[in-house]
Amino acid sequence: MDLTETQISSTAIHDASFLKVYQDQIRLPNGNSSQRLVIRHPGAACVLAITPENQVVLVRQWRYATGQALLEIPAGKLDEGEDPAQCALRELAEETPYSAERVEKILHFYSAPGFCDEVLHVYRAINVQANSTLQPDADEFVETVLYSAEQVRQAIANNEICDAKTLIALQTWLMGQS
Repeated sequence: MDLTETQISSTAIHDASFLKVYQDQIRLPNGNSSQRLVIRHPGAACVLAITPENQVVLVRQWRYATGQALLEIPAGKLDEGEDPAQCALRELAEETPYSAERVEKILHFYSAPGFCDEVLHVYRAINVQANSTLQPDADEFVETVLYSAEQVRQAIANNEICDAKTLIALQTWLMGQS
């Protein structure tokens, strides 16, 4: 069965720095037409960083849309043309006192494919060291938090970690801990 929906037209509704919202007219697989609201996003990279003491590097930051501070792995949006691996290294060094020699790709996924094309690239940091001198962006306020595997398990069980990218990365780490 062909499930392809084909764009007939697209109208920009809103252009806000890195997010763009479109109202698209589409042709459905059965030949009928419909509409889709789509958010275009440049994508993001995030990094699972484990210290030599076997603690995961997390950041606590206020997320306005949720009305609360969330505990997350370091992450950030891709600049135009930026390699996601370089973005992951940059975000780790900007948001925390840690840096890494390099990163290895774990996986990538769509954050909300029902209405957004954002792809998140998840990396594992290699050779993590507490030596970064970079600073967060001017509008970014973050607190570095280090958790052991047991603390992560407890925080997940208590719903203290509820960010999708973080849960995916941490489950990858925890599977290797068992």
